[in-house]
Amino acid sequence: MAGGAVALSSGHAGYAYLVDTGAWWKNPRHIKLNLWIFLLLITSYSNGYDGSMMNGLLSLSIFEDQFNHPSGSKLGLFNAIQTIGSLAALPFAPFMTDWFGRRKAILLGASIMCLGAGVQASARNLGMFMGARLVIFPTSMGFGLAFAANAAPLLISEIAYPTQRAQLTSAYNSLCAAWTTFGTFFIKTSWSWRIPSALQALPSALQVLLIWFAPESPRWLISKDRDAEAREILAYYHARGNNNDPLVGFEFNEIKEAIRIDREVAANVGYRSLFATPGNRRRMRIIIAIAFFASWSGNGLVSYYLNQVFDTIGITNSTTQLLINGILQIWNLAWALGASALCDKVGRRKLFLSSCAGMLVFFVMQTVCSAQFALTGSKQAAHAVIAFIFLFYASYDIAFTPLIVSYTVEILPYAIRAKGFNIFSLTISVAIIFNQYVNPIALKAIGWKYYIVYDCWLAFELVYCYLFVVETRGHTLEETAMIFDGEDGVQQVFSRGAAVADKTDTGPLEKNSG
Repeated sequence: MAGGAVALSSGHAGYAYLVDTGAWWKNPRHIKLNLWIFLLLITSYSNGYDGSMMNGLLSLSIFEDQFNHPSGSKLGLFNAIQTIGSLAALPFAPFMTDWFGRRKAILLGASIMCLGAGVQASARNLGMFMGARLVIFPTSMGFGLAFAANAAPLLISEIAYPTQRAQLTSAYNSLCAAWTTFGTFFIKTSWSWRIPSALQALPSALQVLLIWFAPESPRWLISKDRDAEAREILAYYHARGNNNDPLVGFEFNEIKEAIRIDREVAANVGYRSLFATPGNRRRMRIIIAIAFFASWSGNGLVSYYLNQVFDTIGITNSTTQLLINGILQIWNLAWALGASALCDKVGRRKLFLSSCAGMLVFFVMQTVCSAQFALTGSKQAAHAVIAFIFLFYASYDIAFTPLIVSYTVEILPYAIRAKGFNIFSLTISVAIIFNQYVNPIALKAIGWKYYIVYDCWLAFELVYCYLFVVETRGHTLEETAMIFDGEDGVQQVFSRGAAVADKTDTGPLEKNSG
């Protein structure tokens, strides 16, 4: 469990001995580093929590009664409002991340989200609840999330140990929220929804308290000419404090060479640079597509409107809906963690293609069974819909839960990483807003027939990923980013790190025993 800066490719196996191949839990420095990475991973909890929490709240009669049973376009806006709030911060988030550092951006975002969760939990009416989720500037959940979510994935990939970077991409999404709303269902007051709303601040509160002590990105420090601090962090966490370790020399010099090349290519890095070169256009073609696919694969129906999906197949009992919602989150977490462990063994491309194929098959079956229930009232068809929802999510989770963030971060070179990731976040936000607003309207109007739209779209996703997704398994973070600019760039970056490793190398890894 962790992810890092230099995961050596098979083509560079001659330097594989630079990496500690022992169990990470036997190395106190790796344990400490992975705990810091967990603190960063829970940033995604706030976003995943929101979808599961809203699913749960919409199954609570007390919540529905207090807010006058929102439906149709009003329900769509009710769910989409947090994502709309995040759009207001997106223009500023990458500049905060690049100018002031990853940690300060996370601190700012987490602080805002704590305030927003407090206002949301104390809401007395629909306007106050929605305002906490939108853009009441210092108290907006969506506004704060944009800053933290822009910086946290970058810092994870930039500090983690070389051989563990890919495995750390699984997000701690929404397990606690689903079971929190199930637990508070039995409270017969407004605290049944206020408690889950307040607990949305828990990961942000932990970040506010602890982010001061976490390591800053060595790449960011090097980009600011703070080389000594960067090397000290690499040595402390990756080489047991040995500043002269060959791995430290390899990482440090490879990062410096990658940043130098990036600066030569784009001296003035702005958003135009994202599309200025053939390599960057290839990157953005993939990033924008997978960001849109992540939110527009039919998963949006279940993520925010599971109760309405259940209503269409005759499952209206609140306890049953909440129980299935909770079990689904455990199912999702298990599949995502399993897939994250396989991404270096199986490869990103195979996981994306398998995911798209599985989603297409199981969503078509979900459509067929939903149609059968609508036409015949068959209970067997209704139960089959639930089974296919779980199978659909297993397919979704093997790629789109663990890979979209890590894949986006690793194919972007340092100079445009924050801005490129911001475009990724913007695309997801736009797709989510459309989904959240349109889905309840379409479900209310045409019911199961709306699923056919997603059947066709999933077929398109499969073809697109087959044509354009590039395999990145087995390269360092710097080398992966250079794949899109040609093999010469990869070799140049590797050679710089390798040359220094050769000079400092004293033989195989006695260094990892102490």
